[in-house]
Parts: sequence; structure tokens; C-alpha cells
Amino acid sequence: MLLTTVLLSVLAPVAPRALAEPSPAEVEQQLSQAWQKLEPVIEQYNKVHSELLANQRASTVLTKQLDPLQRRVDLSLGQVGDIAVRGYWLGRASAANALLASGTPQVMNDRLAMLEYVARQNREKVAEAVELRDSLIAQRGRVESLIARQRRMDADLAAKKKLIQGEIERLEALRLRVYGPVSSNGSLRIGPCPAVSAGGAAGIAVRTACAQIGKPYVWAAAGPESFDCSGLTQYAWKAAGVSLTHFTGAQWRETTPVARADLRPGDLVFFYSDLHHVGMYVGNGLIVHASRAGVPVKMARLDTMPYMGARRP
Repeated sequence: MLLTTVLLSVLAPVAPRALAEPSPAEVEQQLSQAWQKLEPVIEQYNKVHSELLANQRASTVLTKQLDPLQRRVDLSLGQVGDIAVRGYWLGRASAANALLASGTPQVMNDRLAMLEYVARQNREKVAEAVELRDSLIAQRGRVESLIARQRRMDADLAAKKKLIQGEIERLEALRLRVYGPVSSNGSLRIGPCPAVSAGGAAGIAVRTACAQIGKPYVWAAAGPESFDCSGLTQYAWKAAGVSLTHFTGAQWRETTPVARADLRPGDLVFFYSDLHHVGMYVGNGLIVHASRAGVPVKMARLDTMPYMGARRP
């Protein structure tokens, strides 16, 4: 609901002027302003979608755990049933008769001890069955709760996806009306990529990111044919064997802080106060990033956006 409200109320004012066609410079300003509002919404979508995937995995694991637990419960309840049947047939009178017919005090004591042992074992079996049954019920409840939450999240994501896509299409229509079918994005490479050689996992990640230059921006995409900002960094580091969540906030938390003076190729660099945009540092003050719809993955200078910090996977 919050993201829907943002889309409907905050982004709505960004529209072409009714009386005069905006100039290219005005269009770029409108697009930049609108995108700074829209990208946080996209990253919130990525956050919810990542949570949904995690819930689905948890649900699958719990469901697999329920089968052997169900078999244990069935076995324990069967044993309890056997105990009940034996108790019905033997009864207190039969136990008393067995004791009275024992012959000697020592035999009687032995039989009393045996009866107590059997009774204690039976109580333990009953308690174990009840405990297993309660555990099964609780875990089933967790699975059902996760499934219900997934259904709600699916519906919520579908609604947000429609709104986000509609806003992107509106902004692109405005761009096309001013620029025509080919927009002027400038050079996608403003230097060697990577600008500084790197080895190890970071070297693999940065070379992977550089290899995506020119591929289209598609929101919520994480490769291999298209990307959004956190999808690109996730894809690049996945090639190096490092798992990152497809969400800027999670990538900030999952990685280690790095001072700006200590930046190395492969580091993640974050922008804007709410950390809604991320790129990959490639050396010499340059980054690779998926910036926004209509603009392919490209290189940019580190100081072209409000820098908030860097993290190292």
C-alpha cells in the first residue's frame, strides 16, 4: 500500500507540459527527478520479491521436514494405541491377581517394580507422541502461514509491477516524443573497463560487470540479458561465487564498509541518502551501473551522483 501511494501521489506530478512541448533539457530534468523517486520504489519491489523467494525456500524446507515427522507421529500414536489395548485387556484387577499369585514377598516386589517400570515407559511413550503431534501441528502452522503470506505478497507485487511499468512507459513516451526513436545517451564507455586491473574474485566480478555494458535496463531484472542496478551487481558477483540479495539495502548490509580512499575495483558504491542506487567501482574514479530505463548499462564517473558509501563483498 505504501509503494502504491508513492507511485500514485509522488510520481503523478511529473508530466509533460500541456501548453508547450518541453525542451530536451527539460525532459532530461523531468526524467532525472522522476527516476530519483521511482528507483526507490523499484528497490522496495526488489526487497519484497527477495523476501518472497526466501519464504518460498523456507516453505519448501519445512514441507520436506513434515513427512518424516508425520511418520514418527503415526508410529508413536500406534504404540500408544497398543498400550491402551493392553491396558484394557489386562486392567487393574489382572495386575492385582498377578501380584497376589506371586508366591513370595521377593517375587511380589520384583513384579511391583516391573509394573512401575512398564507404567513409566508407557507414560513416556504417550508424552513423546503428544510432543511430536504438537510439534507437527506447530510446523504445519508455520508452513500455512508462509503460504498465506506468499499469496498476499504475490498479489501486492503484481499490483506494484503494473504501476511501475506504467510509469516507466509514460516517461519513455515523453523521451521519445522529444528525441525520436533513438535517444542520445552519450558514450557508454568513457575509458577502459576495468580502468584498473584486479585479480581474484573481485577481478571476475568487475570484468563481468564491464561485459554487460550496452545491455538494456529493465527494472527487477538480474541478467543475463538485462539488468536494474542491484541486479547488475548481484549478477557480477555471482559470477565470482559470491551471493548477494537483489536489493540495494540488503547488499549494503551483506558487505563490509570501505573508505572512499580505499576503493578497489569490484567494490559496491551506493548513492542517495536512502541508498536506492548501487554501481560497481572499476578504478580511476569510474563505475559501471544500470542507471535507469531507456539507458543501457554504462560507465560513469563516481561523482555524478550523491555518493553515500562503499562496501566490499
